[in-house]
Amino acid sequence: MPTREDMAQNRYLAPIAHRFLSPELWRFTRRSVPRGVALGLFAGFIVPVGQIFLAAFLAMPARANVPISALMTFLTNPFTLPFWLLLANKLGGFVLRIDAVAGGDIYADIMAGHWGGFGWFLETAGVTAFGFIVLAVLSAALGYAASVLVWRLIVSRKWTRRSARILRPSPAQ
Repeated sequence: MPTREDMAQNRYLAPIAHRFLSPELWRFTRRSVPRGVALGLFAGFIVPVGQIFLAAFLAMPARANVPISALMTFLTNPFTLPFWLLLANKLGGFVLRIDAVAGGDIYADIMAGHWGGFGWFLETAGVTAFGFIVLAVLSAALGYAASVLVWRLIVSRKWTRRSARILRPSPAQ
């Protein structure tokens, strides 16, 4: 996991290192953590290489937590990639079949053109790529909602414990 200092000393990030050093990007707040989770999940599914840098770049304008966004990109790693490829292919095929039933047939349009001989690759790769786009958007939305819920549960538990401690009579009384 890159630290603040590591990112500041990276030669590729040197022109914009001052932006990464902003303290608001490294604080764990109720707004920055869910944003970081959502951006990290989105970047993890949308690009195959350079996910951490994409998540960090997206975190700057969104004022999201940079360490959380970088950490969430590790959901898609070489060990889990076969699972995500299969899921993306099935999900993309399911969504595109719904589109075909609704009246839009993307594959018929592609096959009618000059891509007909290359159609088997477009069919498999296109469905999988579309599935990854759907996974990126869905995982970002679900990750955001789940992190907001977990944050609220943690804070409410702390408040409940604090109020119970205040209301409890001390043994000296």
